[in-house]
Amino acid sequence: MVDLRSDTQTKPSDGMRAAIAAAEVGDEQEREDPTVLELERRTAELLGQEEAVYLPTATMGNQIAMAILGERGTELILEEWAHIVRAELGGAAYHSGLQTRPLPGYRGRITPAQLHGLAYRDGEFWVPRMSILALENTHNASGGQAWPLDELRETVAAARELGMKTHLDGARLMNAVVATGIDARELGPLFDTVTLCLSKGLGCPLGALIAGSHELMHRARIEKHRFGGAMRQAGIVAAAGIYALDHNIARLADDHARARRLAEGWAAAGLPVDVELAQTNFVQIDVQSIALTTDDAIGLMEQEGVRVSVTRPGVLRAVTHLDITDDDVELALEAVPRALGAHVRA
Repeated sequence: MVDLRSDTQTKPSDGMRAAIAAAEVGDEQEREDPTVLELERRTAELLGQEEAVYLPTATMGNQIAMAILGERGTELILEEWAHIVRAELGGAAYHSGLQTRPLPGYRGRITPAQLHGLAYRDGEFWVPRMSILALENTHNASGGQAWPLDELRETVAAARELGMKTHLDGARLMNAVVATGIDARELGPLFDTVTLCLSKGLGCPLGALIAGSHELMHRARIEKHRFGGAMRQAGIVAAAGIYALDHNIARLADDHARARRLAEGWAAAGLPVDVELAQTNFVQIDVQSIALTTDDAIGLMEQEGVRVSVTRPGVLRAVTHLDITDDDVELALEAVPRALGAHVRA
């Protein structure tokens, strides 16, 4: 079975398992675990921020960011298909009392004009003030699209002009860095807080980090404890993160090349795939356009030995990762047109 459901399907490599086995550990909650401390130091440096905090998941990181940046009864602004609004169970409202205002985007991106069009005006005390702008790079539901740097800077600058704090959901930020050649040290400092996930393309079994100023990260550690994220001998899994930073960033280019190969091959076979959207490690298949439900299409592909997942209504995603080989790609190139071909020709 070729499992293209998500880059979360990766298993630790032999080298990563060896690093885990050799990890020096201590009490993470007391900030006595040397491996966690080293991972936090390196991640802060990688993202151009003062400090980073190790966490179990990137969702926890996003929710901590909402808690420390926002104010109850104000608005969180983001793109309508962002992970924070679509896949975190209303956490911004539940945990932090934020009203979420989703904006329609182009490939996951929103513009300065959209923000200025929402601007709070003095005297309109019945209108909730916008307090946080949260952006996602790469953007999951748009097919792993990366923000162009100029557009990112302009949108963040508009938020600053409007008095907003800014957060970057960087669950797949390293995919954006590899695809665009833009250093993470240019991207991270644009934002008050940044999250980075280790359990997707970077191949770790779990873990994420949030980064920002020393002051904000002090508050993040408090919220981490409040969210139940404080750990003990967490160096065992933090060692996987250090290994990933050393070995699994540059190789993301292999995932991107394999995704592009899939996109080009499937499009050539007549499948409803936009090749230009295959910028990183995602390929989207618009099964709605060939009169298939996502459940039916998933079932047909699984019968042929390929597993994919839903990214939004009517659209499936195939996601390459470090456990997908060139041979797997060739098998999927043959199997998926075989599964869907009758519907394409109908």
